[in-house]
Amino acid sequence: MEKDTAALLMRIPLFRDLSGSEMEQVAQLVIFRYYARKSVIFAQGDEKEAVYIIRDGLVKTFKTDESGHEQIVSFLKPGDMFPHTGFFTSQPYPATAAAITDVRLAAIPIRQFEQLLLKMPVIAVKVMRVMGEKIAELQERLQTLTGQDVRHRVVSFLLELAERHGEARDGRIAINLPMTNQEFAGAVGSTRETVNRMLNQLEKGQILKTDRNRIVILNPDALRRLRDEP
Repeated sequence: MEKDTAALLMRIPLFRDLSGSEMEQVAQLVIFRYYARKSVIFAQGDEKEAVYIIRDGLVKTFKTDESGHEQIVSFLKPGDMFPHTGFFTSQPYPATAAAITDVRLAAIPIRQFEQLLLKMPVIAVKVMRVMGEKIAELQERLQTLTGQDVRHRVVSFLLELAERHGEARDGRIAINLPMTNQEFAGAVGSTRETVNRMLNQLEKGQILKTDRNRIVILNPDALRRLRDEP
């Protein structure tokens, strides 16, 4: 099992610079967990216990405002690690994580990981270097999104979903993600009505089609051209 766990960790960018022996040290900390569809993995504000890696299934993370509205932070697939800021901070979980489907996770307990870093500081240096790059990437993405109008945010989000979750076939890209239009709206910082209207416009233009559990991008090039328009 340790070899399988080390192979899983090798897929995580955070651990990309670790040597084989260093990876094995981290692998020994991993605990495997299962969560049924729609169950909460952790809630916003809970004390941070572990950082998770998805082995199978889909997860969404979201924040809830004072009015009870959800703001989607991310949709996560196998191989993704969350929360991104899990290590090196004592802050509570910054968002709620819930299983979209049944999921199997690998959990790395934070306290044990910190003890390993004290014992092997070379791991800390390598991991922190990658974290710095990830933070810069997230900041750049945030600046890009905040500078766009709603139409561009919708189109950019569709292309991001296509890149992360899409399956390309015959010039089309199928995004098999059970996501409601309300969740879509939360991800782009808009209303469900606005998202419905824009998706309908894209369908009428034969750029995509939607059903309950997936979005099919019929013309990816046309969608990219919309994204690149001023």
